[in-house]
Amino acid sequence: MTLAAVGDDFPQCLFPPEYRLLPGLREVYELQLARLEAVILDRQGMVDQAAFFGYVDDTPTRHLLVCAGETLRLPQYSSASLKQFFAANRFRTGYATHGLFPYRGKFHPQMVRGILNTMGVCRGDIVLDPMMGSGTLPIEAALMGIDAVGFDISPFCAFMTQTKAAALTMNLDRARAALDDPAATYGYFAKRMGVAPPARATRSTPDRATSRVVEDGERYVVAGHPVPDRDTADTYALLLLAFLDTMGYVQRTAGREPFGLFRGILERYLHACTRFQAISKAHPFAMGSVIAQTGDARSIDLAGASVDGILFSPPYSFAVDYLANDSFHIDALGHDRQALGEKMIGMRGGPRLADKYRLYIDDMREVLAECLRVLRPGRYCVVVIGTNRNQLAKALGTGTDEVVGLHEVLRQIGEGLGFRYAAEIPRVVNGISNTLREEVILFLRKP
Repeated sequence: MTLAAVGDDFPQCLFPPEYRLLPGLREVYELQLARLEAVILDRQGMVDQAAFFGYVDDTPTRHLLVCAGETLRLPQYSSASLKQFFAANRFRTGYATHGLFPYRGKFHPQMVRGILNTMGVCRGDIVLDPMMGSGTLPIEAALMGIDAVGFDISPFCAFMTQTKAAALTMNLDRARAALDDPAATYGYFAKRMGVAPPARATRSTPDRATSRVVEDGERYVVAGHPVPDRDTADTYALLLLAFLDTMGYVQRTAGREPFGLFRGILERYLHACTRFQAISKAHPFAMGSVIAQTGDARSIDLAGASVDGILFSPPYSFAVDYLANDSFHIDALGHDRQALGEKMIGMRGGPRLADKYRLYIDDMREVLAECLRVLRPGRYCVVVIGTNRNQLAKALGTGTDEVVGLHEVLRQIGEGLGFRYAAEIPRVVNGISNTLREEVILFLRKP
């Protein structure tokens, strides 16, 4: 074989010819995970669970089917770079309900799938994310037929994950009906959340069907009353998430009229949900269950040795202020931001970065101890953590060459608690190199 032939066939030449890679794989960590899942999964497992392969012989993988077509509809005013990003990364992110609500620091769903395969979890197992953020792990596990439990100290994150999970299977009829008069729905939430609606919205009043959704739904979702009507609660939650997404755009950008943004976002939400439900109906598969709750990773509300795998990414407290980013959303749901900030890992410790770092390490020791407790013997706890050397050097008042990366610190903590180091896979982070240049996928195993 000539050098040119090897180049043309790379990286497919690394794998059995019957396992055909998805297009666009270019990262070393992706090829490492792809190699591992090709070794660990049997042929049917490859069809059902593979993250980086499009075909097994002539059979399309489930991931290829779920990502086929226009899974995420971007607004026309989106930049060319954003459109190009999602076109190039359609197998990595934005499919199913992952594209509902952009969230800083979130996992790439395809990476999560590959890691879960590498961990050896499968249908019937239970996986945990004790810091679930936007819910990428629970949603992706459900798509693989794996049951998932997620906790987050932020009640907004719990709400967001619950909504995205429900949207995989919920009845969308009443949410579609809201698009017949989106101004009425927008006007209701704008008034309820304290944001002045534009003139057009003030002239609309919800009809009886819309009133039932928003007024009864508020009782279930926000006020916490029992949920006798799942359809109403799910519809309300989806509409509310679209509104909160709109407010996030309003805070981040200038010059865009909020009601028009809301209408476009709701259209995109319904397109994504409708698209996924159509695919899952045409190619039926059993999805895993999702339990998403507000909870503290330092005190996980699960029995000992009860989960088959743990995968999470600790908050990048030195790079992202999650509390500030979610301020409107947390207030809208009626929660005390100040009290929440006093409990959030990475936010505690006052203005001095050195104090924040010290408390962060103490908190992460408690988190890893809880992970060891709830994990079944022989199973893996995987931590995706940024090295954060620039921020750590600033916090500790030293040079970057003298700083021990967070992945090394967490490895030492884990081994001290009783985990055994299994492996690590580095991953270059693109786009925020000024704050975070590299992540490490750290595999710890419970003896």
